[in-house]
Amino acid sequence: MNFINKFLLLSAFSIIIGIIGCRNDDDGNGVSLISVESLSIEEGDELNTINVNIRSSNSANQEIVVIVSTKDGTAKAGEDYEAQINYPVVIPIGNTSAIFPVTILGDKALETNETFFVEIVSVSNGEIAQLQTEIVLTNDDTEFGELIPEGGYETPATYPDRTLIFSEEFDEGTIVTNNWTLETGTGQWGWGNNELQYYTDGNNLSLINGHLILEARNEFFGGKQYTSTRMKTKGAFDFKYGRVDIRAALPKGQGLWPALWMLGSNFDSVGWPECGEIDIMEILGHQPNKLYGTIHWKAPQGHHASHEGSTIVQNTTFNDEFHVFSIEWDETSIRWLLNDQEYHSIGTSSSEFDAFHKNFFLIMNVAVGGNWPGAPNALTEFPQRMVVDYVRVFQ
Repeated sequence: MNFINKFLLLSAFSIIIGIIGCRNDDDGNGVSLISVESLSIEEGDELNTINVNIRSSNSANQEIVVIVSTKDGTAKAGEDYEAQINYPVVIPIGNTSAIFPVTILGDKALETNETFFVEIVSVSNGEIAQLQTEIVLTNDDTEFGELIPEGGYETPATYPDRTLIFSEEFDEGTIVTNNWTLETGTGQWGWGNNELQYYTDGNNLSLINGHLILEARNEFFGGKQYTSTRMKTKGAFDFKYGRVDIRAALPKGQGLWPALWMLGSNFDSVGWPECGEIDIMEILGHQPNKLYGTIHWKAPQGHHASHEGSTIVQNTTFNDEFHVFSIEWDETSIRWLLNDQEYHSIGTSSSEFDAFHKNFFLIMNVAVGGNWPGAPNALTEFPQRMVVDYVRVFQ
């Protein structure tokens, strides 16, 4: 290799090294990457301010302005925290972080842990590394508050000449035992009723002091405006004939549709309504003191048939306190009881009612919207909860 070629080769090598060196310098002192630090904090009992850290990946060589906003999760602005929209946070020269203050609206009500988000809207003199992060408000209360009502009716844990074949007291450490499966999604045609909620895989379910909480929320998820819970014993427990007692307090408000009910275990093979349906309890949230008990089946002519009864409680609602919703189901009839008082019945001896002489499984859910209740309106408050104390089946 002659001198000129060696010189050209060394020159090219020096240029490459210089470029690499420049790039390394840029990486060390270049663009600031901005993120929000996650935070988990106790909710508290009164107004309090939390400080959320807005961080830069390196020391700022010029002032960085980060515009941030809060965004609802299960925690709601105005209920759990004060909203901040397009709030400017300034990271001074030479610093790597600054504080974003958020006011938390603490209370003394026992409730589930809730979350909201801090979202970066824009950054000057930097780039967004993480668009948003979750802020967790952990429950620090032991009082029931408004979450679990006090008082109400109870039924005995045993009956003469009956055997308890299924009992869910919700006292165990797990929220959902092996008895239950969560149904998720939007269902076909809104679970056959044009319902408006997305059923989640446990986010709307909690266990507090021996009570199961099924919560309906106004939050966008899976293409739906609302979320809620639906759970069933299909594949784990079914039965034919007996007494069912379910002690529960119910949600209220336009568009809420809680139900405790049963479907025939042959649902997958014959479909609805041929499998039969027994509605132990249904209410419409805009009628919080009116209870419905219904059966559905396939009539001999091939069409859907139903038989419905109802009752009204005086001077209270199903939201104010616990009530016990029951059926007595045997070879000849189904009877509906509220707090041990019969309010509806139907004879099932004829062949038309063959569906009701087979096994059924249990379902609990809180629907939002649908053909029967209609959609929520501006007066509907969320979240709404169905609180279940126990589910018992006797034969």
